[in-house]
Amino acid sequence: MSADTTTSPAGHMTLWEHLAELRSRMFRIAIAVAVGAILGWFLYPYVLEILKHPFNEVQPGQPFIATEPLQAFTLRLKMSGYIGIAFAMPIIVWQVWRFVTPGLYPQEKKYAVPFTSSAVVLFLAGAAVAFYVLNPTLQFLTTIGGSQIEPFYTADSYVTLIVWMMLAFGVGFEFPVLLVALQMIGVITPRKLIGWWRQAIVLIAVIAAVITPSGDPISMTALAVPMLLLYGLSIAIGASVLALRKRSKRKAEKRASSESEDDSVRID
Repeated sequence: MSADTTTSPAGHMTLWEHLAELRSRMFRIAIAVAVGAILGWFLYPYVLEILKHPFNEVQPGQPFIATEPLQAFTLRLKMSGYIGIAFAMPIIVWQVWRFVTPGLYPQEKKYAVPFTSSAVVLFLAGAAVAFYVLNPTLQFLTTIGGSQIEPFYTADSYVTLIVWMMLAFGVGFEFPVLLVALQMIGVITPRKLIGWWRQAIVLIAVIAAVITPSGDPISMTALAVPMLLLYGLSIAIGASVLALRKRSKRKAEKRASSESEDDSVRID
């Protein structure tokens, strides 16, 4: 144990240094989330009004109800936490990036920023799709039970549904990032992904059915179709990156061979 606590001559961090670094990053993330949650406490009415917009279109003039005395208070606390995480997301991504960077090779670090940026953009795109598809989803859910049922929703159940919908769609849209990464490290190839398109359709349909919280066909279709399109996009991106890598490798080999020939000519 005493040997592990010393820094190696090569500059690598020991286990205890990694744990200390992780604790420091987590503490900064917690502070950022706490500050964002304080802002979220005051922004709660405005955010709830925005999130309620799809509900107002389906049930105009229908208010939310509270079935427990503490439900409104717990909802405000919960939404303050959600808003805090949203505000702190750039800091969270930055702290994760700073924690992972020392373990990457130089050739891997140049891909980290594009991967991180694309992951954030795709997550936000998935959350936006989930928000806009909520209107037809609510229309389906409120009419599927028949005219004998009058829907009265609590704000907590509605906010929980929309937050989990955004999370599910955001995670689903991360699918191409994983596929491109697997292609770049050589686990799979674009040719194999093209050959697996039938299995991919079935797998994507199952994933959409499992992670969609409402389970309705509208949400499942709204998630599955973009995932299929992103599947094809990931194949194109992976093939392009691999082609550029091979081209640069050939150029480097030609440059090295020409330099070796020049050295041999000088020696002669």
